[in-house]
Amino acid sequence: MIDSQRQPTVRLERPDEGDEVAVLVDGDPFTAYRYRDAELKKPVLFPINAPSGDPVTRGYPLEPRPDDREDHPHQVGHWFNHGNVSGFDFWNNSEETPPERADEMGTIRHREITTATEREGTAELEVRCDWCRPDDSVLVEENTRFAFRARPDVRIIDRTTSLAAPDEDVTFHDDKEGLFGFRVTRALELPVEQEQVFVDSGGEETVVTATGDHRVTGTYRSSTGATDSDAWGTRAEWMALDGSVGDDDVTVAIMDHPDNPGFPTWWMARPYGLFAANPLGRAAFDDGADPTDFTIERGGSATFRYRLLVGNDTDRSDVDAEYDRFTDGT
Repeated sequence: MIDSQRQPTVRLERPDEGDEVAVLVDGDPFTAYRYRDAELKKPVLFPINAPSGDPVTRGYPLEPRPDDREDHPHQVGHWFNHGNVSGFDFWNNSEETPPERADEMGTIRHREITTATEREGTAELEVRCDWCRPDDSVLVEENTRFAFRARPDVRIIDRTTSLAAPDEDVTFHDDKEGLFGFRVTRALELPVEQEQVFVDSGGEETVVTATGDHRVTGTYRSSTGATDSDAWGTRAEWMALDGSVGDDDVTVAIMDHPDNPGFPTWWMARPYGLFAANPLGRAAFDDGADPTDFTIERGGSATFRYRLLVGNDTDRSDVDAEYDRFTDGT
């Protein structure tokens, strides 16, 4: 069970080279905001560690580990983008993008850190980014506030992201690849008995081999009761992924806020470790449904709020209680 009494110290640390902001809990690494890794094409939080210190994010491609699947190089730690924004693909862009697709790809460029503060049990980081077309012109302006919180058996990341359309209407077209993304470590994948093939929005196929002898322990569960492969493409207030990492039981849960567009969100809960909340993909997940093309008018903005929980020894009542705290603003 989660102990909600003691408040560990949460601190931000910016190395001299200035390419990331590390988040430390009682002096130990929790995560880092990384914004100048050229191969990523967007800022990410990487790695993300459980209270035990074990990483819950995949290492590849930045810090590969022996058991990592080497697929989808654009899926790193936690990121926030979409597969079709006024015709540009921000989701699939990476150093591995084929040259013939370069004109389709968008890049999210970090512009500045606007606020970095610390107080008891919490550290906050506010950043500004630009979503750029291939010619580097700005399509979307992003302002994001991260709140990093800690208790002895739980770590919390609250992300509030406002997207603005400065010069023209911007449409987030219905697409299965979005919005709040997370790629988990091998141990939190779902066991796979036979080879599977997944196709991205650009038609690129990725072959996922069977689990084999690897220690794979993940299981999905949602607020509606959907589990494992039945959870993919469903709608729910939250989705949790349980498993064992190292010697510890771990839960990673993503929570959707009632004020978000598209609430309750659809879920990309893939067995190979992609875990994402996508409020803008109704037709992608529900055959025959009308598309959820979402437009931000010129001069307007839209705000998205999510909570990421990473806990040890966490049961359903803990996740429900944390969701209530999230929606109550605490």
